[in-house]
Amino acid sequence: MNFKETKLKGCFIIEPKIIQDERGYFMESFNHNTFQNGVGQNVNFVQDNQSFSSKGVLRGLHYQCGEYAQAKLVRVLQGEVLDVAVDIRPDSETYGQYEAILLSAENQMQFFVPRGFAHGFLVLSESATFFYKCDNFYNKENEGGIIYNDETINIDWNFPLQELIISEKDKVLPNLQNAKKVW
Repeated sequence: MNFKETKLKGCFIIEPKIIQDERGYFMESFNHNTFQNGVGQNVNFVQDNQSFSSKGVLRGLHYQCGEYAQAKLVRVLQGEVLDVAVDIRPDSETYGQYEAILLSAENQMQFFVPRGFAHGFLVLSESATFFYKCDNFYNKENEGGIIYNDETINIDWNFPLQELIISEKDKVLPNLQNAKKVW
């Protein structure tokens, strides 16, 4: 696996080593030791989640606060998404900045989003199956969110905004300035 740190300290794009032959392919999608060495952090995943969505579905921007903050290792099993992480660590030099990466079943890349980041994704293909590992359990009372079109973050979703499919819950999320503090 190849680990490439993004402009947001602690966020990594992970490119797998894929071995192909006439039968298909093989790849190691996760190895605890390789991962720990690659990101330089001690992360112990405790939960796996999976979602299926149609084209235009935007999920996010979500995060967990305080002792319930979560790091995520995300990937796409089927389809293609634009995956976004926003730095919401109060003392970070890149606070309010985002990183966007195209994840697909074809490129098999993964994105590591550490604690202290809001996360969301937009489905670009007809449908997508999205899979992610979390290093902490979900806690409803400590969930936070930021509206997808926050003007200070200014995410380029590269998709017609009028065609987005967004949950009622995500449509009323606060902007970055008024969002719950991650810690």
